[in-house]
Amino acid sequence: MTSRATVIVNPAAGRGRGARALPAVREAFAAVGITDIRVTASKADERTIAARAIDEGATTVVAVGGDGTWSNVANALLSAGAGDRVRLGLIAAGTGNDFAKTVGAPASDFAATARLVAEGAETRVDVGHIEDQYFLNIAGFGFDIAVLEDIPSIPWLKGDAVYIYSALRQLVGYGGVDIDITSPAGRRGATRHLMLILANAKNFGGAFRIAPHASLTDGALDAISIHDASAWRRLKLFGAAARGTHIGQQEVVTEAASAFTIHFAVPPAYETDGEYRQASSADVEVRCVPGALRVVAPAPPSR
Repeated sequence: MTSRATVIVNPAAGRGRGARALPAVREAFAAVGITDIRVTASKADERTIAARAIDEGATTVVAVGGDGTWSNVANALLSAGAGDRVRLGLIAAGTGNDFAKTVGAPASDFAATARLVAEGAETRVDVGHIEDQYFLNIAGFGFDIAVLEDIPSIPWLKGDAVYIYSALRQLVGYGGVDIDITSPAGRRGATRHLMLILANAKNFGGAFRIAPHASLTDGALDAISIHDASAWRRLKLFGAAARGTHIGQQEVVTEAASAFTIHFAVPPAYETDGEYRQASSADVEVRCVPGALRVVAPAPPSR
């Protein structure tokens, strides 16, 4: 197993945290006999390098970065039809590193992760799918996009603080978006939203327990609709989301289902695992793909 593991390092992850982690990553994996360490030069490299490693016979691909890096490598595995034969390993070097929190991977402990890779530990998890993308953590619409567009203007902060600070800046000024949702329960009708999250996992934005009831093994996504509200109520909801206590409040509607169709007036911008995307249609289908991915972790994910 160890001789067929490839480690892919994104040095730009976490505003340079990936580069700073590289010596410790090399040391941790060398200790268990893994020396195939490959470093990306651009964002597109993650998928290219992962696809090449799969073609060369890798049975585990470890991604060093954050949710975006992990998602890009997972997309390479799944697009190649390798979800059943190649495991995804997680090393945290990004901003939020949210997916690891739900799956239970010791992503910040390089030595522990290297040992799990060598020992063959794994758990099988669901993934989400939207347009031509798979996602591990969440797909988000509305307020989340305004925050992502704002984050590059905050170079002086790192880690969870970047998202929190940007979100606070956007709370008052963001105008909301009209969203209609169709699920197996029927079509709701257009409603002004602050944001809509389709969650495969529980956490997002580094500090927010956005979908506290989400499970990686239930064959469903949790749709968290947060309807528009006054500035004061937005602030209250923001604080509650950090604790997961926004669920059940008057502006929040939740539903778990295997698939949703999201309707907009025009093709929306959205994000998957922190990566900004532009939809090709005003109607966007999002679905769960049960048990699609094997992830290096010591135990089944928490429910």
